[in-house]
Amino acid sequence: MKNKIIATLVAFGLVGSSSAIEINENLSINGFIDTSYTHVESDAGGGNDEQQLGLDEWELNFLFNVGGASGAIHIDDNDDVAGAGSTDTDVDVEQAFIGYSLENGVSLTIGKYGSQMGFEREDPAGTYTYSRAYGGTSANQFNLGDVDSNVYEGVRFGYSSDVFGLGISLQNSSNQDIEGDELDIEFSFAYTGIENLNLGGGYRFDNRGTSADEEDVLNIHVSTVMGKFLLGAEFIEVENGGPANNQQDLDGWMVIADYDVSDKLGVALRISSNELDGNNDYEKVTLAPNYSLSDSLGVILEYSDVDTGSGGDANELALELTFTF
Repeated sequence: MKNKIIATLVAFGLVGSSSAIEINENLSINGFIDTSYTHVESDAGGGNDEQQLGLDEWELNFLFNVGGASGAIHIDDNDDVAGAGSTDTDVDVEQAFIGYSLENGVSLTIGKYGSQMGFEREDPAGTYTYSRAYGGTSANQFNLGDVDSNVYEGVRFGYSSDVFGLGISLQNSSNQDIEGDELDIEFSFAYTGIENLNLGGGYRFDNRGTSADEEDVLNIHVSTVMGKFLLGAEFIEVENGGPANNQQDLDGWMVIADYDVSDKLGVALRISSNELDGNNDYEKVTLAPNYSLSDSLGVILEYSDVDTGSGGDANELALELTFTF
C-alpha cells in the first residue's frame, strides 16, 4: 500500500513506471479494481443517513514503449464521475497519449492526460486514504491530481534529471473540447535533490470563454520521509474571475501523516480545509488505518469528521478494498 508517493515522481520521469504485466517487449498492462462500503451520517436536511456498497472503479492501462517513443491508453469505469449513488456504467477512455523522450531528459507528450499538480494523485492506488482531502462545491477545483475530475487535451513539454523535473502544458479547459483562440497553460515542477524530501507544485492559467469564468490555480506541496514516518503538507489557491467580475480567491490546505506500524499495517491521519462559495469552509479530519493483505490486495478503514459550517456536518465511515496488478 506504500506505492502512492511514487506516483508523483513517475509523472515527472524521476523514477521508472509502476509495476505492470509484460505482454512483450513493447506492451505492458496494469490496472486496479476498487470496491468499498460507505456509511454517512449527515446533519443536512434534518439528518440523513446513507449507505452504499459496490464497485467504485476499475481501470485497465495499456502501456506502449518502442525506442524513444511511448504511449498509454487508460480505460476505466468510474461511477463517481456522474455523482454519488450513480448507476452509470459507461466505459470511458480516461487518458490516451503518446510521448517521445530524448537522451538529454527533454520529453514531449500529446493527447489526453491529467494535471501534474496536486499531492494526492490520479487513482485509489495514488492516495493514502479512501476519500479525497477536499470536498463540497469546490471539490474539483482543489483535488488537482484526480484525473476523473480534471483531465485535459493538449501538448506537454518536459525536462527531467535525477533530482528535478519541469513541465509546461498547453491544453484545453478541463473535460472540454478545445475552443476559442486561447489555451490553458500549466507550469509544473518537482524537486528531490534533498535526501528524503520531495517538493512539487505548479501554476495553471485557465483561460475560459469569458473573464468572469477564468480560474487560475497555484499549488505547492512537500513531503518528507523519516524511517517509517511520512509527513506531507499542501497549499492551494484558486482565483476565480477578474476584479470587474467579483473576483474570489479560495484557499485550501492539507497536512497528512502516515506511519508504517509494520510491513503490512499503516495508519494515516489527515487534516484538510478548503473554502467554499458563500464564505464557508469545508473542514475534514480523517483517520485511515490500512493493511496489505498481499502485495496486490490492500484494505483501508477510514473515519472522517466533516464540518461545512452551514449545517451540513457529517460523520463518514468507509471500508475500501483495492486490487492492483
